[in-house]
Amino acid sequence: QTSEEILHHLQNIVDFGKHVMKQFFGENYVHHGEIIQLPLDFVRQLCLKIQPERPESRCDKDMDTLSGYAVCLPNLTRLQTYRFVEHRPILCIEIKPKCGFIPFSSHVSQEIKHKVCRYCMHQHLKVANGKWKRPSKYCPLDLFSGNKQRMHFALKSLLQEAQNNLKIFKNGELIYGCKEDQDCVSDWNELARHLKPFFFPSNGLVSGPHCTRTIVKELIHVITMTLLSSTDACRAGDMKTVPVSQGRSYCEASAFNKELVRNGKHKLESSGLPRGCLLYKTLQAQMLDMLDIEGLYPLYSRVEQYLEEFPEERSTLQIEGPYNEAFYEKLLDLSTEDDGTVAFALTKVQQYRIAMTAKDCSIMIALSPCLQDECSEQRPVVLTSKSRFTFSVSVLDLDLKPYESIPHQYKLDGKIVNYYLKNVQAKDDPVMSNLFKENEDCTLVLHTV
Repeated sequence: QTSEEILHHLQNIVDFGKHVMKQFFGENYVHHGEIIQLPLDFVRQLCLKIQPERPESRCDKDMDTLSGYAVCLPNLTRLQTYRFVEHRPILCIEIKPKCGFIPFSSHVSQEIKHKVCRYCMHQHLKVANGKWKRPSKYCPLDLFSGNKQRMHFALKSLLQEAQNNLKIFKNGELIYGCKEDQDCVSDWNELARHLKPFFFPSNGLVSGPHCTRTIVKELIHVITMTLLSSTDACRAGDMKTVPVSQGRSYCEASAFNKELVRNGKHKLESSGLPRGCLLYKTLQAQMLDMLDIEGLYPLYSRVEQYLEEFPEERSTLQIEGPYNEAFYEKLLDLSTEDDGTVAFALTKVQQYRIAMTAKDCSIMIALSPCLQDECSEQRPVVLTSKSRFTFSVSVLDLDLKPYESIPHQYKLDGKIVNYYLKNVQAKDDPVMSNLFKENEDCTLVLHTV
């Protein structure tokens, strides 16, 4: 790509955060950054310095050392709500919550998608492909339920099997989390050692298993309270997409749900999320995927067919931007009645891309201890049994998902569902198990009648 093309691409990223995602999440949560120019020699030196630190899966992607353009973003492992430098120790928890609802679209062809969430199904395929050693007990629907018991279970599951959905930083350094493609063994004792000064500054708690459990419990409480807090208002905060009640509020594969069923309880409480909290706003953006990929794919094909006939219309349709106020306004059309037009198809495609972005974003919670007399009304504060923290919550990874990735998403969806039906659900159902047995030698025995 030329320098001009790279500059245009970076401008699109900044504009998308500024004019679109800020409307969905709010001013304080989204940091769109700014484009800066860097000396090429500095960029080359930087590239050499960071290369050994990059994960293996990223090493095939080259850093741009030719254009001299970059996006400058804040360090989200630090507090973001204040204009002065914090000298206190800072704890930061990064959570990638994933999709928090079950598809409610009538276009869904497999009934299992109305019962089991995408994340729980995908876990089994990832383990089969060697991505992870074990499936996680985490289910996004538990986290997005607003029910504190379910949320605590979800966060505990993330701490047990972090995969790439949870990381913890202390003063900007990663102290807990999983590098890709590694068998991650949770060492809660080591984590508790790092966290003890934050939660028990007077060191009045003895060490040992009880200490570790108490600190992990306090951490989960703090994360839950910050996720349910409201520290920002935004235009889309009042935007109602589709009531969650239209879809199932729990996932049949959730370990929490299975435990309830085992204990003879069939009622899963879903308290609902406060409208102002970041999880609520994230879920609303995710639910712009109103048709599911199965209902969306034919509309994508309609747009593609139109572009084949009229390629010059690509820029007019704003497929690759500009991401401005007009682009955002079109996203607010929540009708699902297909009038057969390209305009309808394109709106649904763009809404799906926003939803996919919201399904893959990360939430950063930065916490810093504060004394009682330091905590003013301007600072949001969360309390624990022995400490109090001032905090900021931010959203990361808000680059718009590519238009071209939709066929891949369609194929991946089919793979995930088919694998789950054949290899997971079939094991629970003896009749299905016999139907799906493959590659087995069979002998047909004929008896005389």
